[in-house]
Amino acid sequence: MTTIRTRIAPSPTGFLHLGTARTALYSWAYARHHGGEFVLRIEDTDVARSTQDSVDQILQSMHWLGLGYDEGPIYQMQRLERYQAVIDQMLAVGTAYRCYCTPEDLEAMKAAQEARGEKRLYDRTWRPQPGKVLPPVPAGVKPVIRFANPVDGMVTWDDLVKGPISISNTEIDDLIIQRASEEGAPEGAPGVPTYNFAVVVDDWDMAISHVFRGDEHINNTPWQINMYRALGAALPQFGHLPVILGDDGQKLSKRRGAVAVSNYEEAGYLPAAMNNYLARLGWSHGDEELFSLDQMVQWFDGTHLSKSPAQWDAAKLAWVNAQHLKVMDDAALAELVQAQLHKRGVTTDARLSALCGLFKDRCDTTVMLADWVAKFYTEVTPNPEELAQHVTDAVRPALALLAEKLATCAWDKAAIAAALKEVLTSLGLKMPQLAMPVRVLVLGTAQTPSLDAVLALSSREKILALLQKP
Repeated sequence: MTTIRTRIAPSPTGFLHLGTARTALYSWAYARHHGGEFVLRIEDTDVARSTQDSVDQILQSMHWLGLGYDEGPIYQMQRLERYQAVIDQMLAVGTAYRCYCTPEDLEAMKAAQEARGEKRLYDRTWRPQPGKVLPPVPAGVKPVIRFANPVDGMVTWDDLVKGPISISNTEIDDLIIQRASEEGAPEGAPGVPTYNFAVVVDDWDMAISHVFRGDEHINNTPWQINMYRALGAALPQFGHLPVILGDDGQKLSKRRGAVAVSNYEEAGYLPAAMNNYLARLGWSHGDEELFSLDQMVQWFDGTHLSKSPAQWDAAKLAWVNAQHLKVMDDAALAELVQAQLHKRGVTTDARLSALCGLFKDRCDTTVMLADWVAKFYTEVTPNPEELAQHVTDAVRPALALLAEKLATCAWDKAAIAAALKEVLTSLGLKMPQLAMPVRVLVLGTAQTPSLDAVLALSSREKILALLQKP
């Protein structure tokens, strides 16, 4: 039985995009579901724009998401000899040829086609044919290598997402598979291979059985299928995923908000929630909205993938993240919150896990949770409006009496609750009349979790000082 092998192949010209992360998630989950293997390849042939910083960021984002790979990272620029060997083989058998057209030649060719109302395609000037006399090789022009694409017939494949797709070979031309060598390169030095060629050789060599990728690659697929066939290589199965649209209905891009996975890590989102949300942007398992990565692996068999674009919804992501926060272990959550507080120069103590447990139900992110927790380790400045509204002359006697009770009671939730009740009974008050001003003084706002729990996690000295301050 053939081993299922999938891959993700980001270009290190920037961060790991949310769309690429979703593709990685689907590819990883499909391989894991079938007991297969997942490969990470770095497509770094865009030498001018590729950076090591981008590589590092991609690897970090993959690690944060928990998408471990079985092979890689494999770098295309370390495989140039292999690409050259395949090109030499193709030149020898006539499935590729040298083209000496200059950029000016190509522009003139396409302008003439446009004037005649024809599709702009390379006219195969330099493609060898029986009985054809090729033009003389121009002096000083370094050739590109083109693939000799079939001139007629159809390219058809059964897409894992879109279903059957057919494109006529008359709609595509002889693709450049190797650029001309760089200016100043030694005579005979090869150029860098293009994406469509390198990806075929890579997936062939790495025995990739299933390729999930964005549907912007559909137009590349006919060329790639024809190259697989020209090389005598087994075809992988292709699944082209619809785009993710932003709030404005346009494709998510760097110009439209936060589209880097790392942005969400920094903003306090959980990898479990991000995977959960990304998975639902184009795939479903019944009506399940919330699930773990392990559950996804169990369910993700490559079916139920949507053909329609998905809509990014920041509010829905925040809701999903909040649900994952609520069920997360307090100690594990405390580690994340501690990292957030460390950035702010805030030192924590043994109360941190309990504080996370107390406040996590009202937070969407670990940043929001850190905002609450920080109040227990720093000076709090009450909201002036709430201070004026709740800490009034009428309530000051109650605050003084509460300070007196808290000074001598046991410092735990039950004893503090009893002290609060004694004050309410003694002065004929209702809980909000006392609790809201105490909350404003202690945490700066009138809306907090249960007051006895809040006070029990604060120091007695700090609480007494705040109550006596008004």
